[in-house]
Amino acid sequence: MRYSLVSRARGSILGALLGECLACGGVETLHATSLHEWKKMVIVGTESLIELGRFDVNDWIKRQQQAGIILEGGTHFSSQVILGALPIALFSHENTIKLRQSLLRMVEICQQDNPILQDWMLAIGYTIAQSLTEKLTPVTLIPQIIAFLGDTPTQVPQILLKLNNLLEKQVGLETTQAEFSREEKLSKVMAMAFYCFLGTLEDFRLSVGRATQVKSHSVLIGAFTGTLSGAYNGVAGIPVSWRFLLSKTQSARWQLTNFSRMLKLADALVATWSGVYDPGLHQSEFREEEWTIALGEKPLGAIAAPRVIRLI
Repeated sequence: MRYSLVSRARGSILGALLGECLACGGVETLHATSLHEWKKMVIVGTESLIELGRFDVNDWIKRQQQAGIILEGGTHFSSQVILGALPIALFSHENTIKLRQSLLRMVEICQQDNPILQDWMLAIGYTIAQSLTEKLTPVTLIPQIIAFLGDTPTQVPQILLKLNNLLEKQVGLETTQAEFSREEKLSKVMAMAFYCFLGTLEDFRLSVGRATQVKSHSVLIGAFTGTLSGAYNGVAGIPVSWRFLLSKTQSARWQLTNFSRMLKLADALVATWSGVYDPGLHQSEFREEEWTIALGEKPLGAIAAPRVIRLI
């Protein structure tokens, strides 16, 4: 295995946080423009999966209501729903049938009859699953996503095919933006996120960096690009200096405890999936302790040749 499952799970969550942060312009402006509700959805959804060991629609609904999660309409709503479904993609990654059923139920939870939202949620979930099972191949991914979507009334398959052609021709960022400029907003966001991810598959820094250069909806594109690239490259693929970015301030508006909690929950989620985690024994641990090493709040030890290790 190239990267551990835990590394990929952490990478997907940390990647989403960093992609959003960098597109916002850094920690100083994140609180004013970030989409906080999806983070709450990830926390309560992950806790539900850990405690029950399965996806339970009613439990998710109850927890979201108790957490006071309120989603507004529009592109931001759809994007937060898809990001909020990240725990499902991580938990059901090895079974595409279960993955599809659970993601579709997630759409129902949000009481949305939105085929476009549904298709892009399936596309993101399937891509993350392919990364976690180490089956992702750039040449075949998009045809596989289209097959996973099945019959659909939307233009998502056609958009994905256009994207595939642009990637094959190695078309630049600005030209690709122009190609999708007339698409529906969510489709535009997703097409550009997949472009930034697949165009520089092995380089998290370059993928997210390109996402932040997109002229519109860069925060959303950055979050999705970070999610996809983080799941593929794992925590090891994320520059250490970028991980420190999330610990530059202790502002309550940053909800740093929740960020640490999300990463701690990712560990517990993978352990629950593997069958070695007993929530009855460890419940207080994943609810109260903070896992902060990945954020750079504790010293990171390493051994290497002189003058090799440096901030990137």
